[in-house]
Amino acid sequence: MKICLIGAGNLGGAVARGLVRGGVPAECITLTAAHSKSLEKFEAAGFNTTLDNAAAVCGATFVLIAVKPWLIDEIATQIAAELDAETQTLVCLAPGVSAQKLEELFPGKIPIVYAIPNTAAEIGKSATIIAPVRASKAETATVVKLMEHMGSAIVLPAEKMLAGTSVTSCGIAYALRYIRAAVEGAVELGIPPATACKAVCDTVEGAARLLSEKGTHAEEEIDRVTTPGGLTIKGLNAMEESGFSAAVVNGLKAGIK
Repeated sequence: MKICLIGAGNLGGAVARGLVRGGVPAECITLTAAHSKSLEKFEAAGFNTTLDNAAAVCGATFVLIAVKPWLIDEIATQIAAELDAETQTLVCLAPGVSAQKLEELFPGKIPIVYAIPNTAAEIGKSATIIAPVRASKAETATVVKLMEHMGSAIVLPAEKMLAGTSVTSCGIAYALRYIRAAVEGAVELGIPPATACKAVCDTVEGAARLLSEKGTHAEEEIDRVTTPGGLTIKGLNAMEESGFSAAVVNGLKAGIK
């Protein structure tokens, strides 16, 4: 298996490192960028690198596009004619590009699949949203298997891709914003910053694993730690009075407008 990864920015870099962490040899991955400076650290880490997108796609099993959405037209101009529908699958990691546009930019029969990871891909903990654009179940399954090197992979219909992106790709920033706020609150309560950060991170990780491993509903687990007149219910009520749940829902909706 050979992988071409077009774009070595924050997302592309996270994906490259995540794939290697998940068992894909660095020498099987070719990264491209607009400037050689962006590729130096990847070359030093054993990745293949080039500034030539057209050359990079040749012989790749998967061609991953991890550039900003407004650059997708330029990339298509450079590589569309080089793609082989019989041996390759095109994977778009750029959010906000419509399925219709992808099919127009890459005409013919080349399989196209959306795969939107988040930056936790770098440590093998991405929640990647996947949707077929022009791909069979079998072709989509190969992309799922590839993305599982970096964490979990969830398949959605293409029309739900933007919503999924808001929940996972944007959602990691929302989760981090909660962590930042909780750490600030802990410091205000007198806990040293480093200790506060570890306590909050461990608590959030524990909450997430509690739900994923037990398969319970969040409210069920909340009820287990909420006693009448206790600290937890007072804190929850204060957060809701400040619009906590509404703010989260509104933030998710804002991401798809």
